[in-house]
Amino acid sequence: MTVTLDALPVPRMLGPDLVVAPPDGGSGAWAGAPSAVCVDGQFFLAYRLRRPIGHGRGYANVVARSTDGVAFRAVAEVGKDRFGAASLERPALVVTPQGRWRLYVSVATPGSKHWRVDLLEADEPAALAHAPARTVLPGDDRFGVKDPVVRYDAGRWHLWASVHPLESDEHADRMSTWYATSPDGVEWTWVGEVLAGRAGHWDARGVRISTVLTGGDRLVAAYDGRATAGENWEERTGWAFGSRGLDDLFSPLVAGSDQPLTSPHPPGGLRYLDALPLGGDRYRLYYEMTRADGAHELRTEEVTASW
Repeated sequence: MTVTLDALPVPRMLGPDLVVAPPDGGSGAWAGAPSAVCVDGQFFLAYRLRRPIGHGRGYANVVARSTDGVAFRAVAEVGKDRFGAASLERPALVVTPQGRWRLYVSVATPGSKHWRVDLLEADEPAALAHAPARTVLPGDDRFGVKDPVVRYDAGRWHLWASVHPLESDEHADRMSTWYATSPDGVEWTWVGEVLAGRAGHWDARGVRISTVLTGGDRLVAAYDGRATAGENWEERTGWAFGSRGLDDLFSPLVAGSDQPLTSPHPPGGLRYLDALPLGGDRYRLYYEMTRADGAHELRTEEVTASW
């Protein structure tokens, strides 16, 4: 699939709006990892707040509401302690066909490099703050699972998640994206790895899908990548392409980015891009980017794309 970068919903970074500032300044303080939905003309955004290692790490996931997609008011917050977690990472916010709200939460196991995904479900966004949690992607002693992208399409649930090997702490930062399906969004069946790093490229150390867009039988995905372990936490954004098969399952993806998108501020982190379709060729983008002092902030902008 040949698509030019100009045809994709990519950040232009020409005056993007600040949505959420980090809780502190400097390296290791982050606001970002967004997941957005639009329901009845209202925007809802889930995101992660983090402080540096030793000062809290990923301490909360927040769900917020907006009428314009820029100015948000928090309606629910879940902290890492309720999950017994060392840290929280990117949540996935979705609405079921029955109108139920779900928040898939990435949970770090204390004393290890292991991650799992827990699910909260409620009748309305504010009620997610007190909804009971159940583990839906447990991982195991070989792999940690986190940062899911969840979609309901053609009567079936689809999920792309970041999978980390745990054979050694030294290499636990490596990641690839695996694909799973489900009849209900709770019990998942893994199909297999669908995107991996490319030796000798900017994404050699690992890749993590951050948004998935479908149109007909086509699939376009943004993903985070890094070349080395030293670039952990400062991933850049690329694009990959796939398709839907006759069985309604999506194919493995093919990376199509020779050069990633980066923040203008060193070391250039631009990651967790989510692209929310607004109708026609319009998209509202949410992403986490490195700012001048090394902290990460959550930004948004509206773009047009004709992929």
